[in-house]
Amino acid sequence: MGRYVYEGRDKTGRVNGKLTAPSKREAVFKLGESGIRVTKLSEVPETFLTKDISIGNPVKLQDFVIYLRQFSTLLKAGISVVEATNILAKQTESKALRKALEQMEEDMRSGNPLSAASSKHSKIFSGMFVNMIRAGEASGNMDETLERLGEHYEKQNRTKQKIQSALAYPMAVAVVAVGVVIFLLLSVVPTFVTMFEGFGAELPAITTFVLNASNFMQGYWWVVLILFLLAAGAFIIMRKNPVTRYYLDYAALRVPIFGKMIQKAVLARMTRTLSSLFSSSVPILQAMSIVEKVVENEVIAKVISDSKKSLENGFSITEPMKKHWAFPPLITQMIAIGEETGSLDAMLGKVADFYEEEVENSTDRLKSIIEPLMIVLLAGIVGTIVTAIIVPMFDIFNHVQ
Repeated sequence: MGRYVYEGRDKTGRVNGKLTAPSKREAVFKLGESGIRVTKLSEVPETFLTKDISIGNPVKLQDFVIYLRQFSTLLKAGISVVEATNILAKQTESKALRKALEQMEEDMRSGNPLSAASSKHSKIFSGMFVNMIRAGEASGNMDETLERLGEHYEKQNRTKQKIQSALAYPMAVAVVAVGVVIFLLLSVVPTFVTMFEGFGAELPAITTFVLNASNFMQGYWWVVLILFLLAAGAFIIMRKNPVTRYYLDYAALRVPIFGKMIQKAVLARMTRTLSSLFSSSVPILQAMSIVEKVVENEVIAKVISDSKKSLENGFSITEPMKKHWAFPPLITQMIAIGEETGSLDAMLGKVADFYEEEVENSTDRLKSIIEPLMIVLLAGIVGTIVTAIIVPMFDIFNHVQ
């Protein structure tokens, strides 16, 4: 999509302005429809300042779910795909989605199907969306496909919110704890240093430790900041590298307390996506390739890749899963039954329901356990620093008496 600056004439006289269009020809056509006769048109070169920058998916999952629900409703009401896209582009609150829908509308008016138009916006429309839409176009059941997609992303959004709510509290308390410790070490503890030096007696080990920590923070706070930034940068680099990302995802699945919850959430996402793809008649090998990319865990993705190879070689899809610790017997048994009975989509849907419910129960249990533990931890950290200050003061008071 290019950016253009134009000059021209309309009924009121000379006009000028800017617009976006796929090509110069489309730009002239759009201006002509608006009653503007173009006299000069030039493309604006894309620079760092004019380029749209986004990290990850620029559209919130909640906004995407609303879009799918509304799209399905409009198609059921007899509105064409192009007109429905035009309507949704005008009323969506997401700027990124609005821009994509406007470009998709132009593509579809030029003769491209929805699947081809959406595939040009891979940051917003995943491979799963594109393939399910392509299957819906072939079968003529676009409204049902969109409704199925809406249900899929809605359940995915609910699971994601549950995990975020479980992790939000400990993270917030951890940030508060770090902030309180830094404040005490930099602002409160230094005010007692002179008093303790004048006391002359040997200080308790806990007080000596806190005073040393305070001195270090005052003199070398920049070292702590640099180490933090280096750690954050190293983590980002490791996430981008496929090999190190595998080990990070492995560690996430093995971490105490949270590992099981993350494992269940990933398995729920995998089975739900496979179920949605199979129910839309997407070929099984193609569905496996899509799930491998969207599962967002390299450990599980590796097993899915092995299962795909097993299927290509004429064996069962469950063979690699049975040998891996991350896949409980429930999944392999249900998939095996689905393969034998020809109801793989239904079986996977039941497994997804089970794990989504398990994630919900796990997050509720974790929140009830973690909240008091984090309060005790915060109280312990602050209490240690306060104790380190108070104990010598008692000694000073006794010495004076």
